[in-house]
Amino acid sequence: MPTALLSVYDKSGIAEFAAELSGLGWSLVSSGGTARAIADAGIEVTDVVELTGVPAILGHRVVTLHPTVHGGILANTADPEHRADMDAYGIEPIDLVVGNLYPFSTDPSVELIDIGGPAMVRAAAKNHDRVGVVVDPDDYAPVLAELRADGALSAETRRRLARAAFAHTAAYDAAIVTWFDESVDLTDDEENETGDTALPASLHLALENVQPLRYGENPHQAGARYRQVGATGWWDSMTQHGGKELSYLNVFDTEAAWRLVNRFDDPACVVVKHANPCGVAVAPDATEAYIRANACDPVSAFGGIVAINRAVPASLATALVEVFTEVVVAPSFDIAALEILGSKKNLRVISANPPSPLPFDVRPVDGGLLVQQPDPIAGRSPDWRVVTDVAPTDDQWGDLEFAWQVCAAVSSNAIVYTKDLQAFGIGAGQQNRLDSARIAAERADGRAVGGACASDAFFPFRDGLDAAHAAGVAAVIQPGGSVRDDEVIAAANEHGIAMVFTGQRHFRH
Repeated sequence: MPTALLSVYDKSGIAEFAAELSGLGWSLVSSGGTARAIADAGIEVTDVVELTGVPAILGHRVVTLHPTVHGGILANTADPEHRADMDAYGIEPIDLVVGNLYPFSTDPSVELIDIGGPAMVRAAAKNHDRVGVVVDPDDYAPVLAELRADGALSAETRRRLARAAFAHTAAYDAAIVTWFDESVDLTDDEENETGDTALPASLHLALENVQPLRYGENPHQAGARYRQVGATGWWDSMTQHGGKELSYLNVFDTEAAWRLVNRFDDPACVVVKHANPCGVAVAPDATEAYIRANACDPVSAFGGIVAINRAVPASLATALVEVFTEVVVAPSFDIAALEILGSKKNLRVISANPPSPLPFDVRPVDGGLLVQQPDPIAGRSPDWRVVTDVAPTDDQWGDLEFAWQVCAAVSSNAIVYTKDLQAFGIGAGQQNRLDSARIAAERADGRAVGGACASDAFFPFRDGLDAAHAAGVAAVIQPGGSVRDDEVIAAANEHGIAMVFTGQRHFRH
């Protein structure tokens, strides 16, 4: 008679699974709450204590850690030496282990670091040539179907289940390491040269494929969204009301648009194309914000992503359907707005919660990852200082803060021209700052006269300041820090432009 050992945190379906195994002639061994759940369902089960002769000890820290249990799991019954040890110590083979672990990250503490569970699951997965291991209740049905049909699990199935088991324990250990990293105070010696908290000595990322995408950046590339095991983000709680399945770039660009629009407290709209904003505006209401954002660069907005930080009314939906748009994302949509947007069958309409802060900024490099802390985009701070003879007016301060927020979301080299909380010219991703300024000025086309200019890094020469003057802006915000700051400040004074140094750049590559 084959034997199954069942010990699970997630008890969904475990009694039914146990009943089916028992009906197929399996002997059941269990412990703790799992044993009670099985027994309460009227199913015969042997407590693991009867196998080991030792009750749960040390406050339940030691239950299944016993040679009778692990010998039964790890034994190679075809090996005469193993058979001799089993006979000598009264060890019976265990053919199936069903176990899953407490979701540590939901309430982390030392007492919730499971030892026996991972050891048991890993033992079964190691010996998958003979033993089946099930860590996911979704596998109960296919495992039972195979046992009914064939009387045993195939080598292919045992290997698949073993891989899932090792992934399960790897994710569990990764959560524990992350908890240590997040809960330990670093000493002064462990700070990096900038004085910021150091990055951890190692990263242990356990990711699961949760959303197949239509394709990657191009149709010949496969794409998927992976999620950190045990974590959730706004993508997991969002609702897609209509449109085609999302592609890799839809997700990438929508993430960029949603993060930027949620930086603003007042009604705002962001239009993103190829990860860069091509329109941003703050306005008294969501509809006006969209109209103003789209007006920044209507050519680039074609086929873009629209993000709004307010509920979408019918008036906004009516304006939006006149422009080809890939995705529109907002906290909610009025019923009438959903009906209007639904007329565009390919338009992906998403309602979502605000994004949560990112722990790391990660990019792949050969042999590993390039990791940095996320760039904190702060508003006006005491570190900002006026460096010119003339200071910004109250209205100009508003435009400077707005332009700084937008500029930090634009690929370097970044130049942004704004006026009245509306972006009019965005120069992105150029190899030199002067080209970015030229592009921004061309797109602004005189609409930023009297407004503000933001640069994500210092102006290395006065030519960038001269370009801002030519575009008619009245105030400039930039990090400062160039060896030619004095020349740039002199140029600003020459043109009567107010200039603010923030002391912090915001490169984004």
